[in-house]
Amino acid sequence: MDVDITAGPAFAMGVVALPAGGSVRVEAGAMAMTRGDIEIATSASGGFFKGFKRALGGESFFVNDFTSESGGQVGVAATLPGDMTKVTLDAGTALLVQSGSWIASDATVDVDSKWGGGKTFFSGEGLVLLRCTGAGDLLISSYGAILPSELAPGERLTLDTGHVVAFDETVEYSVRKAGNWKSTILGGEGLVTDFIGPGRVWLQTRSSASLIDWIKRVNPQRDSR
Repeated sequence: MDVDITAGPAFAMGVVALPAGGSVRVEAGAMAMTRGDIEIATSASGGFFKGFKRALGGESFFVNDFTSESGGQVGVAATLPGDMTKVTLDAGTALLVQSGSWIASDATVDVDSKWGGGKTFFSGEGLVLLRCTGAGDLLISSYGAILPSELAPGERLTLDTGHVVAFDETVEYSVRKAGNWKSTILGGEGLVTDFIGPGRVWLQTRSSASLIDWIKRVNPQRDSR
């Protein structure tokens, strides 16, 4: 994927250059602009069941495939202000992506889902993670800046659950309280996710859950009755 990421880390947009005969798969609603010879086709990539599973993972049921016969550009942007980065996958590898962070990918990358069990249920991020496989590139977005880490075998990294963007499937992970129940409830830290290498982990410098909580505090909803 030939992509130029601009206006980051606050308001990133990725401009994907399509060669003649090229294509890119984009999350529904993420297209910001097109330039040149661009055609769009909307589908539930992989069929109804796979589209339904993607929806459980926080993405749209449908995806848009942009193609070009003579070459063109497709600009993509996330809903929340923040950063974007390109991740390259090799054949036989897999990347697990949190809800809402997948933006676009090569058509050779399969975007499915993976049951996360109680580990993701208690993190407040839902029961399903997106599982991206296949040889190719994909774009992931964050709320705030996005920072990568490379973990050595056995190395541990702990993140607040709201700051997790993506991680290699080779990385082991588990969710726990940040401390005892007092610090969890009163200290505002909540739950954290422990990652153990080897593999890559991407974090975001802001938490959308914290943003929502702040909006509720400064603009409480009034009873309409």
